[in-house]
Amino acid sequence: MSKRQRASEQITEEVTSWPGVTAGPGRRGEFAFKVGSREIGHLHGDRAAHFSFPKGTWTALKEQGRIGYHPVFPDRQGPAARTIENDADIRDVIALLRLNYERIVARHGLPAQAAA
Repeated sequence: MSKRQRASEQITEEVTSWPGVTAGPGRRGEFAFKVGSREIGHLHGDRAAHFSFPKGTWTALKEQGRIGYHPVFPDRQGPAARTIENDADIRDVIALLRLNYERIVARHGLPAQAAA
């Protein structure tokens, strides 16, 4: 019988496979994913993911029910939160991180060490 990976393990395995992504502990207990110095999002254990999106993107994602308000910034557009409760949530957190990844890479490119 194989051991099932925790949500954070599944997300980390996928997201760190993308070129230029690094991951590690942040200053406030979160586990952050970055492309160069730019964070694409972070996890709080296996229960929640936090992101920051441009306001137009944030509005569309909120209307789709994919994100909610960030607990530290209630009622502010941009910072976002997503609860992780099941496999569908894990897949969507990965998709939301990918959305930020693609936006950052398109705008800033990959870090030099990843592009080589």
